[in-house]
Amino acid sequence: MSGQNSHSGELKRGLKNRHIQLIALGGAIGTGLFLGSAGVLKSAGPSMILGYAICGFIAFMIMRQLGEMIVEEPVAGSFSHFAHKYWGGFAGFLSGWNCWILYILVGMSELTAVGKYIHYWAPDIPTWVSAAGFFVLINLINLANVKVFGEAEFWFAIIKVVAIVGMIALGSYLLVSGNGGPQASVTNLWSHGGFFPNGVSGLVMAMAIIMFSFGGLEMLGFTAAEADQPRTVIPKAINQVIYRILIFYIGALVILLSLTPWDSLLATLNASGDSYSGSPFVQVFSMLGSDTAAHILNFVVLTAALSVYNSGTYCNSRMLLGMAEQGDAPKALAKIDKRGVPVRSILASAAVTLIAVLLNYLIPHSALELLMSLVVATLVINWAMISFSHFKFRQHMDKTKQTPLFKALWYPYGNYVCLAFVVFILGVMLLIPGIQISVYAIPVWVAFMWVCYGIKNKRSAQQVTNTAPAVK
Repeated sequence: MSGQNSHSGELKRGLKNRHIQLIALGGAIGTGLFLGSAGVLKSAGPSMILGYAICGFIAFMIMRQLGEMIVEEPVAGSFSHFAHKYWGGFAGFLSGWNCWILYILVGMSELTAVGKYIHYWAPDIPTWVSAAGFFVLINLINLANVKVFGEAEFWFAIIKVVAIVGMIALGSYLLVSGNGGPQASVTNLWSHGGFFPNGVSGLVMAMAIIMFSFGGLEMLGFTAAEADQPRTVIPKAINQVIYRILIFYIGALVILLSLTPWDSLLATLNASGDSYSGSPFVQVFSMLGSDTAAHILNFVVLTAALSVYNSGTYCNSRMLLGMAEQGDAPKALAKIDKRGVPVRSILASAAVTLIAVLLNYLIPHSALELLMSLVVATLVINWAMISFSHFKFRQHMDKTKQTPLFKALWYPYGNYVCLAFVVFILGVMLLIPGIQISVYAIPVWVAFMWVCYGIKNKRSAQQVTNTAPAVK
């Protein structure tokens, strides 16, 4: 900890291997898969499986780049730290605040999704009421010590893992045994308009929404300062990401789209006039007449959303803490209590996330799509900055003749591929009328950050001048 914090507590290395593994999983499986896949289905049909595979592999490459830096320097606020150290002051400032707003938006999206899942059981309860209730619960969990957070996230994620494996097993049984009905067949992947029912362009247009699904994998970067044996645990967790993507995304989607024709599923989801009215996973089992499985899955997707919001709340507080320590956020946010909890950072993040409740009150039907597009815009910046910061980091390592303990894939060509993919996603977003605004918001956001950075530097210079001893 920095000297400015000597009067307070410090972060505790209370996260064990099982916590880190499940936190990584908590960020990877949430609304993007369980609810966002409804919008992807509309555009891409069965080819969405290929889209999730492509985006998943790019996400894995980004994770390896981040992991290489974390293993060398396991610190709090890793995104901002690496950009600041190896790229420059403004890069660190922008990276930190962009990452913070990214997880604020992710939290808002998950709270919105929670409201939609509650509708399955209680359609008369407004989404904003559910969002408000779970907002309070998750922040209380994070205000406890880090072990309480770790345990809560562990069990949230365990529910997801067991349920998805169970869903894949049940779906496979229904397909093989014929108990899924005459419409359940692997041929559904290509027999209703083909694998690309809307052409390759349909898949391309869906890539931005698919990218939203992987906007939580980087959460591992925040656990470094509180991980027990980070140089052993972090590489293991990152390397397992690729298997999780294959099983929990590709495997689950193959089963889902085999159990019922994709166009029939889409028609059912659109019946209410809102593509995001419910989870396709829940809807499939409801259509098959398995109400018990549908209710269980709805509980699972609810805990999945809470899991991601829980992880995001944790990450945001650590991001603010790291920025406060390096002078990019108010110093008051660097305060840590005796239990090792950055209470002020948690409350500051919660105050902004509360806007989600207001959005769900004002625009309940369009809040989720708006939030998802804003998440992708900030995620694009985040991934680009991780990849380029890693590029600068490796240049430094090469100059000082150091060898990383945990190497990223295919440096520097892997970095070029990731950066090109980010540009591609921006191009796709510009072609979609509903989410164009999020792309136009990027330069405005960067310019705003530049102004804030200038103000911060001016104040810092004034403080130095005011505290300097007078020359006699």
